[in-house]
Amino acid sequence: MHLFITYTIFGLVLGGVYGIAASGLVLTYNTSGIFNFAHGAEAMLGAFIYWEFRFNLHWPAPLALLVVLGGFGPLMGWLLYVLIMRGLRDTAEVTKVIVTVALMLGMLYLSDWIWNPLIPRTIVQFFGPTSNAHIFGAIVPIHQIIALAVAVAIAVGLRVFFYRTRIGVVMRGAVDDPGLLQLNGHNPDRAAALSWALGSFLAVLAGILITPVSGGNLEANALTLLVLDAIAAAVFGRLRSVPRTFIGAMVLGLANNYVLAYFPSSWSWTSDFRVSLPMIVLFAVLVVLPQDRLRGATVLRTRERFRVPSVRTAVIAAVTFVFVVVLLRQLMVDSDVTTFTIGLTFSIVALSLTLLTGYAGEMNLAAVSFGAIGTMIVFHNGITGHGLASRTTVQWVVVGTLITALVGAVVSLPALRLRGLYLGLATLAFGVFLTDMVLMDVNPHQLPLLHTRFSLFSAGAGIGSLVMPPLKIGPLDLADGTSFLVTVAVVFAVLGVGLVALRNSSYGRRLTAMKDSPAASATLGQNLLKLKVSVFTLSAAIAGLGGILMSTALGSVTSGNYDIFLSLSLIMLTVVAGIGYVSGALFGGLLSGVGFGLVVATFNNLANNHVSLHGLWATIAHVAAVLPALIGIGVGMNPTGSVHQVVDSYRTLRDNRPVLVGGAVVEAVLYVLAVVGAIGNWWFAVLTSVLVMVLPLVGQYTSPVAVRERAAEVPLELTGIDTPYTDELRSQLDHALGIDDVARVDRRRAVGREGAGGPEAGAAPAPPVLEGAGDAGA
Repeated sequence: MHLFITYTIFGLVLGGVYGIAASGLVLTYNTSGIFNFAHGAEAMLGAFIYWEFRFNLHWPAPLALLVVLGGFGPLMGWLLYVLIMRGLRDTAEVTKVIVTVALMLGMLYLSDWIWNPLIPRTIVQFFGPTSNAHIFGAIVPIHQIIALAVAVAIAVGLRVFFYRTRIGVVMRGAVDDPGLLQLNGHNPDRAAALSWALGSFLAVLAGILITPVSGGNLEANALTLLVLDAIAAAVFGRLRSVPRTFIGAMVLGLANNYVLAYFPSSWSWTSDFRVSLPMIVLFAVLVVLPQDRLRGATVLRTRERFRVPSVRTAVIAAVTFVFVVVLLRQLMVDSDVTTFTIGLTFSIVALSLTLLTGYAGEMNLAAVSFGAIGTMIVFHNGITGHGLASRTTVQWVVVGTLITALVGAVVSLPALRLRGLYLGLATLAFGVFLTDMVLMDVNPHQLPLLHTRFSLFSAGAGIGSLVMPPLKIGPLDLADGTSFLVTVAVVFAVLGVGLVALRNSSYGRRLTAMKDSPAASATLGQNLLKLKVSVFTLSAAIAGLGGILMSTALGSVTSGNYDIFLSLSLIMLTVVAGIGYVSGALFGGLLSGVGFGLVVATFNNLANNHVSLHGLWATIAHVAAVLPALIGIGVGMNPTGSVHQVVDSYRTLRDNRPVLVGGAVVEAVLYVLAVVGAIGNWWFAVLTSVLVMVLPLVGQYTSPVAVRERAAEVPLELTGIDTPYTDELRSQLDHALGIDDVARVDRRRAVGREGAGGPEAGAAPAPPVLEGAGDAGA
């Protein structure tokens, strides 16, 4: 009985802290419509700053708490809303998610910069580790009693705040009808800023309380994910109800401790199951609880604009891309070839996001996790030979890709009723579950009726790692780095052309219709369930193929290669580059896979090799590590993506041949200088980047009129959205839709009827069909 009481009290304490963190999530989501993935990182930063004041500078605990909870926490939340979140109005759900993901990653990098993760730090319980109380015979630390009391006070206080205070009612009104609230003289922005300040306060409070409960060690990644577990409780409250959120948190905390208390310790998976439990609960809650109905039949108006290239353009771009890769190979040493190959495999995984998120509007926050599934299948079945002669067989690469697609379809089945943020959370739960429960399982198992013992992620290759030999496709042996690089480039190019062709097909248009307005699409007879399963299956297959190629390019992989943070970083940089473009996937994958890591490693090497400038180079390396997060935060200013801006600027140069030819000549000279060794590869890359940025400016300076005319052109798919209709635009639309041909036929028929004695002489002429059709098209 003592055991039950002890673990029940500990479970209530853990649930109470989850409730505090989850209520902050509910607050910010309700008043701004933004789900804050950086909530756990805010808690982590607050805990680190509390440690700095309390244990490093030895401030008294009340003073440290006052400064951190009363100053830092609310100020951080208020600044986040005023400087960043307020600018995310009228953006797509994925853009809002990505900005908070970038914030989370930025805070993690910042904490590693300020507090060296190699130095252990501990937050001691309030009143010391030996301060205990006896409750029904159970020994309970005073810190946990305080945490439970604070959780109860927060729950009651929030209830009173929202229903008994004027500002609380205003904040609730900001959720229901901000426009009506504004008409009554209140400021919805001020209410939202206040909610972010209050939410940040709750996150920091949860971080300070939960760290001693979970052992006391300060570790940035673990603490961030620990507070993210509170998402399950927030979703249980449907991101709206604080009381239901606290109930869900209590159930989660109790379940977590009962698993620890009553599951047999001989079960090798008990520990992993306990760690995965919040994500399992999150997935179950998302699937079981009723969700919001499909939004209205109106088209969702967002600031994202993606032009659709033709298949012919895509083919030309694909051939050019492979040709450029072959040229760049001539500048690389062998290690660079491997690095570039790994980056391209990440780009292939990113293509799955272009299809799923860019085209269909569905979210997947765990794309890299699907690569782990394909890799495990190929590792256990598709390797022939031994030692250096071992090779990966192409047949099992195909089978691994197909099975990954099947897993994607199975994962999508329970999530069919989800979309947007809820689907993103479901895939996040799947990715964390796969990492904690499957990839961490290094113990050998034996299936019933089978005599072979196996382990999922460690068989025959050392604990926690898989050795993936090079791929062999008939006579083509990809043990050669150049062959592997060109093959991966061709695979990316072919997939890119395929995606553009798919986007231009009727299937692609149905995906876009589902993305813009699911309700209208369903009303017009589209089978949304079939569309969702098919696009999720295709996306998982692409991610699985990219993951297998990534594993073989790396040669040896561990569970860390499929970490959920890597998936989040990949989708963040793909959105930054342009989630609706194949080129966005290319740059997002390269930057996520190797780009920024290579830059950070280069500056770290410079710091180690130049002692006198160690501080300077180390600082630049830290700035480079934080840079991706800063770029991600800025995506709200340009939600369409940076590639879109560059491509658009070159579109204005289409008729300015002297500038284009001159730029090509300069680039050719730079390439020759790099080949002969007159300039290094870094200089070649820097000068090429400068040339790419400068050419549109040169074109604008030399022929400003032509550039303005080109810039004023509006793609037909954006007609009526970004610009008003004109007679010329109507005519272009009629021609593109074939309406003018129909009108011409109707006129001929009318003339024929008149010639055959149709309308009587003097009768009014038939109305112009073309005008009517144009209006209908409008």
